[in-house]
Amino acid sequence: MNTRWKKRPALSTWGDFGPDDQLGRLNLLTAAKVLEGIAEVREGQTFCLSLPLDLPGGTAMNPRRPPPQLNATRRGENANMTYPLSRDDARLSDVICDDSVTLALQYSTQWDSLAHMGQWFDVNDNGEQEMVFYNGYKAGVDIVGETDYRGGCGCDSGTHLGAKALGIENMAQHGIQGRAVMIDIKRHFGIRRFAFGYQHLMQIIEADNIDIRPGDLVCFRTGMDEAIIEMNGEPDMAYLNSHFAGLDGSDPALRQWVHDSGVVALLADNPAVEILPAKPLNNDFYPSHPLHDLCLFRLGVYLGELWLMSPLADWLALQQRTAFLLTAPPLRLPGAVGSPTTPVATV
Repeated sequence: MNTRWKKRPALSTWGDFGPDDQLGRLNLLTAAKVLEGIAEVREGQTFCLSLPLDLPGGTAMNPRRPPPQLNATRRGENANMTYPLSRDDARLSDVICDDSVTLALQYSTQWDSLAHMGQWFDVNDNGEQEMVFYNGYKAGVDIVGETDYRGGCGCDSGTHLGAKALGIENMAQHGIQGRAVMIDIKRHFGIRRFAFGYQHLMQIIEADNIDIRPGDLVCFRTGMDEAIIEMNGEPDMAYLNSHFAGLDGSDPALRQWVHDSGVVALLADNPAVEILPAKPLNNDFYPSHPLHDLCLFRLGVYLGELWLMSPLADWLALQQRTAFLLTAPPLRLPGAVGSPTTPVATV
């Protein structure tokens, strides 16, 4: 029996996988789906789908996410980098290198967990909206940040506990490997900026004869990854913001397709998967990120952002293929709401 909610949002899977489910559509990524992905491997060739994790560079793309900072660990007062152990014992020949990183977990190629974005919603059907996340997990109780009130976690204001539910570690423990398909927006529409909706998606699916199945991971190539790499750590935001497609999270037909298709994740080479700012879903009270609302909050569909799609997409097009095996684990970091990933496509 569910004790967190009495009413679930429209177009949601809340409760479909059990009252305490924290995986969402990841439940559909089964052993059979892994075998489907393996069946797409013909050449044994692999593609790294991660940007270098110091890209896009700087903080112009997101001022809240600084680039990673590498530092040596310490050995007493000394940096533990090219450190000769003979300094401590003349008989030892080893030279040691050991480092650490300070990293915004969603700076570069990344996964969003289901704890990344919630909504105000009347889960108890009593006319009172609450801050909740997928399957009714609550802010201040299950996902705890430095809030300005004492929440149900029993902790004081200023305490950051992170995601006690829906954290990225659930995704990592389950494993991310299965059948994936490529939607090559750049090849069909170029690099102009526009809201990519259901009709555009159907046009590509028909033209490329793409077979999308429940439990699949769906990749979108816009070409922004190539531009980011060419900018070499100095992103030209005026150019990036005036080019490249993003999914239209406000398109009712596209939202219905995401719901009906049974896909597990939407992955793109841009910084949000969806186009922003988005068209409001209504004139009253609406999400700033309607695709995040649909996927993370309602359906339990995962989002991957700033992936390196173009080399793989070009290869698939030359081979007249669209499907491949995708392996993309996040860090198994308890409590985190997002994670860098180094995905590998095997064709």
